[in-house]
Amino acid sequence: MFKLIFVKELKEIVQSSRFTISFAVCSILIVLSFFMGAQNYVSSKAQYEAAVQEGYNQISANTEWIGINHSIMLPPEPLMALVTGISNDIGRDIEMKGRGELRAENTRFNDEPIFAIFRFMDLEFIFGVILSLFAIIFTYDAINGEKVSGTLKLCFANSVSRASFIAGKLAGSFVGLGLALLIPLLIGAAILPLFGITLSNDEWLRLGLILLAGLAYFGLFLALTIGISALTNKPSTSFLISLVIWIFAVLIIPRASVLVSGRLVEVPNIDEITAEKSRYRTQLFEDDRPKMANFSAPEGTEPQKVMQAFSKHMSSLSEERTSKIQVFEEKINENYNNRKREQERVALALSRMSPTSVFSLAITRLAGTSLELQNRYMDSAKEYQKVFADFMTEKTGSTGSAGFRMIISSSDDSDEEPETIDASELPNFQFQKATFGVAAKGSILDLGLLILFNLVFFGGAFFAFLKYDLR
Repeated sequence: MFKLIFVKELKEIVQSSRFTISFAVCSILIVLSFFMGAQNYVSSKAQYEAAVQEGYNQISANTEWIGINHSIMLPPEPLMALVTGISNDIGRDIEMKGRGELRAENTRFNDEPIFAIFRFMDLEFIFGVILSLFAIIFTYDAINGEKVSGTLKLCFANSVSRASFIAGKLAGSFVGLGLALLIPLLIGAAILPLFGITLSNDEWLRLGLILLAGLAYFGLFLALTIGISALTNKPSTSFLISLVIWIFAVLIIPRASVLVSGRLVEVPNIDEITAEKSRYRTQLFEDDRPKMANFSAPEGTEPQKVMQAFSKHMSSLSEERTSKIQVFEEKINENYNNRKREQERVALALSRMSPTSVFSLAITRLAGTSLELQNRYMDSAKEYQKVFADFMTEKTGSTGSAGFRMIISSSDDSDEEPETIDASELPNFQFQKATFGVAAKGSILDLGLLILFNLVFFGGAFFAFLKYDLR
């Protein structure tokens, strides 16, 4: 009997007007999200390459390495366009210096602020908001609707067990709607090569897991709504309850978890930290003022040697001051980052009460656009900073850090223009993105929770119907 109920459910789904309309809308949205994502990636890649080339051109206009301005940028990735996560919210550019604190600036929203209001229509939005709502629309009357129409009594007039009926309902709904969603998803994936976007095997595996996570998320809302339909007598009641749960899961719990974590774990204000750093720098400079004023050179020393000795003295003070500042700022930053990450852990733990948050955390981790992206970018920048400092020391004798520098120049009567530097000598910045193994390991908790939610909701719907009043 399971097979008969399963086939019956499939036919009812496919032949319903709700399926036709919803399938058309979902297909358009899914294909459109892939299309827009591909376009955004191609555009972002072109902007990134142009910005890198412009940076090299500006460096190549200099005649010496001292005082050059060099910035590194976060390279765009195809999956970042399909699941944006925080990739548009974090700074993309970092001004590189041999020593000191690095700061990422210029988010995507700086260039296109309108997207900060309306956001991007990516796979996270399509599955998290649109498809979960469609799951409710499809199944809010799966059980009580048949009771109201009288078909439930007719069905059980035959030798049909409750277990077979509800299992067939659950399986038929999931397979019928899930397979229908696979079609536009596969079409969307086929669009990527048309834009010249070649995904690596690693990225295809990630995308595959993202789509499977999306189907699992869609399935749990199907099971949840069918379970609510088996607990209520009127379709209007089950729809209202399902909608309220959807609002809490999608809109309230994720945001409330951030507010609650802010109360539970206090993080120092960034403006306070900046002011504290500024006060420490000012204090050190004031402490060095007497040392600057007390500089003296032996009588009879040539003026040029006096200037050289003074420059060396000032550089020594600057280096000592910079070392103290670096130690102080590292301590301040470490405390800030520890508190911030603790707050993030609390917020994420609380948000996992919502399946929507679990789904978002899973796919952003797989796409490489989770909170880990910012940490990984800064870690890559700090590794590059060491390489850049060694390069600048080799070229100029110093790390290129900000500080006191006195340049003594001389002129001659030669008409020859000095040669410009070769910017291609600069070491290349390599962003260390997470491998598939690392991303999958990081998302295993949330993927497991998605499966657990499915089992709980499928089990809840199954046992709720076993006690359902068929009259």
